[in-house]
Amino acid sequence: MRVSLMDIQAQYGPLRPRIDAVIADVLDGGRFILGPEVRALEEEVSARLQSRPCVGVANGTDALVIALQALDVGPGDEVITTPYTFYATAEAIARLGAVPVFADIDPVGACLSADWAAEKVTDRTKAILPVHIFGHPADMTPLLTLAAENGLAVVEDAAQAFGAWDGEWAVGTMGDAATFSFFPTKNFPGIGDGGMVTARDETLAERVRRLRFHGSKDKVVFEEVGFNSRLDELQAAVIRLFLPEVDRWNDHRRQVADWYREAGLGAHVVLPEERPGAKCVYHLYVVRHPHRDALNAALKDEGIGSAVYYGIPMHLQPVFRSLGYAAGDLPVAEEYARTGLAIPMHPHLTREQVDEVVAAIGRAVTRV
Repeated sequence: MRVSLMDIQAQYGPLRPRIDAVIADVLDGGRFILGPEVRALEEEVSARLQSRPCVGVANGTDALVIALQALDVGPGDEVITTPYTFYATAEAIARLGAVPVFADIDPVGACLSADWAAEKVTDRTKAILPVHIFGHPADMTPLLTLAAENGLAVVEDAAQAFGAWDGEWAVGTMGDAATFSFFPTKNFPGIGDGGMVTARDETLAERVRRLRFHGSKDKVVFEEVGFNSRLDELQAAVIRLFLPEVDRWNDHRRQVADWYREAGLGAHVVLPEERPGAKCVYHLYVVRHPHRDALNAALKDEGIGSAVYYGIPMHLQPVFRSLGYAAGDLPVAEEYARTGLAIPMHPHLTREQVDEVVAAIGRAVTRV
């Protein structure tokens, strides 16, 4: 049995007639940029996030850059973040002329550690940027406390974690700003690029709106250098269709995680853990094994989808060589980067497929 890492077609297939219909409605309406679909999506996501103002942008990377700029992060500032993430997180900081400062991660959840972040605070630190990696929420309470004690802004990179919770708080509602990505493989997807910024208040949201539109409110008066970063109507219309499905999709992802444990996967590899009080939505299901690369190759031979995510942590990427990090500086992140392997996880996996994945991994580890 072949089992894919993801199955986008299965996710979209049952909704295809409705997708076609809303796309036709947008085409018939002739409004493609910042129209009623974008406004409706912003309002509907806001209703899910404790009425925080939401602003649609062109993609998740722009969401990060715009959120940081709206909080006055700029040249020479330092932003503390995790080294175990996609490049866009650190890239957004550097794009503004600021310096990404990498702190190690918690062993449980693989998110930015407040204890390690505290050691990185200097008089140049402007913000903290935790990432809710693979759908697991960062431990936000100590990070928010650290920020408050030092007068720092907090931006949540929630690209992989819509619907996750940290205790009683939904991801995307705890920082000064939060960012989401609607990239097609995300747990809350679109059918192309798209992103969103949530803000602590309307004043910050208004600056985000201005920045996404060339630094202008009206295309006549330009108040600052901004971006051309607007979520289009076609994307917004489809994302609105997906929003009511997200909880069901996330629940099934959590069910798949339970099935992996019940099927004995933990006898072969190290399973991802949930921090007490956290609700993970398993955008990806990343296991660990000391011979990760050999296991990855063996699973591909078995027809089981698998992939390495973030095999080179950010502090060891060539682009950041000038920052002076060396191998061994952030050992937990480096261990995750060396041993982590994503295995099949999506809302349409069956128990039979899960059992096949576990059996294939069992066979593979005896050979590696």
